[in-house]
Amino acid sequence: MQTRLAAEFLSTPDGQTADAILRRCVHCGFCTATCPTYQLLGDELDGPRGRIYLIKQVLEGAEPTRATQQHLDRCLTCRNCESTCPSGVEYGHLLDIGRKVVEARVQRPAGERAVRWLLREGLTSPLFGPAMRLGQAVRDVLPAPLRAKVPARREAGAWPQAPRPRRVLMLAGCVQPAMMPTINAATARVLDAAGIQTVVAPKAGCCGAIRFHLDDQVGALDDMRANIDAWWPWIEPTDGSPGVEAIVMNASGCGVMVKDYAHALRHDPAYADKARRISDLTRDLSELLPDLVPAWRQRLGDGLPASVPRRLVFHPPCTLQHGQKLRGGVERHLGELGFEVTLARQESHLCCGSAGTYSVLQPTLSRQLRDRKLGHLEAAAPQTIVSANIGCITHLQSGTATPVRHWVEVVDEALAASPARTPA
Repeated sequence: MQTRLAAEFLSTPDGQTADAILRRCVHCGFCTATCPTYQLLGDELDGPRGRIYLIKQVLEGAEPTRATQQHLDRCLTCRNCESTCPSGVEYGHLLDIGRKVVEARVQRPAGERAVRWLLREGLTSPLFGPAMRLGQAVRDVLPAPLRAKVPARREAGAWPQAPRPRRVLMLAGCVQPAMMPTINAATARVLDAAGIQTVVAPKAGCCGAIRFHLDDQVGALDDMRANIDAWWPWIEPTDGSPGVEAIVMNASGCGVMVKDYAHALRHDPAYADKARRISDLTRDLSELLPDLVPAWRQRLGDGLPASVPRRLVFHPPCTLQHGQKLRGGVERHLGELGFEVTLARQESHLCCGSAGTYSVLQPTLSRQLRDRKLGHLEAAAPQTIVSANIGCITHLQSGTATPVRHWVEVVDEALAASPARTPA
């Protein structure tokens, strides 16, 4: 694609990045075939190719409009188009640049600004936990739309305390500890069963994704720097002890963001090298499965306990299969443990409509995608739907009576029901 970026952008780091991305696009349109919003709306400007043209026009000097902003808003940032693109167009990074430029030039209505501010500040606030507990206490009397956003309270269970020869860091996350504390505790227990200790840096907070995708990229970078500072003593201990093996993510949305720290902070002289180290150390929990499964199989002995749901259908989050390019690992390795894991027979590559705060900001499109996804998942007649991201889990559960859980919770349940053995 030929470009003629305006001088105000061409000499900037964002402009140079955008120009390189735009020049890789060959207009083929393969991306439209796998774009969820294009499939729902049938509008070229609500597909990746159309949005690329809109961003190109703005960077070449055209004045963005409210319509431009809305077309970019309706993108889920699922990055399915990146998996489809034969030219390797980094659409996600281009969209980030386009949204930032448009946000600076197009005034949103006051109501939209207020909602986005509440999401940006509320979800990342220390007060989110108490607010969620209050919501869970009165969940039964909440209006249906609000009740769908408040999962029933679950007890996390014990966190392993014994030291192990191997250690990993884990990001607790901003909303997950309050909404579904079972996920973090289950992760610590299953790692402990394989001889790995899980540590959490108390000053680490939101990964930055919430602010970043709500057009507060400056605040997001501050979140990233704060996490790097909180993690660094565990990565390079001052007492001469070995650092942690990895930073483990059990929410794929956080994982794809932290793996992108190197890109986001590449121009920060104080943090660029550290950010690159953080990205290199970050692993989705599923990436550890080849190392974990042998220890779990020894713990399970003769196989899965009868009390554990065996027939699972896996919903791979977009942030896992498209953002991190991780496919097949969860199904394959859970199968080695004795679970019967399948994907939806159709459209397993499509987004469920959660997409961070998208289900709040674009509720109609989000519900349509959720119901479409659930139709395919439930066609497999699973005992449990499993996924790898809290947003997907909460969103899917709001539309079905079938249990929706993180896959690590199911593994934890199986290990807990098996005869206790000393971890490796």
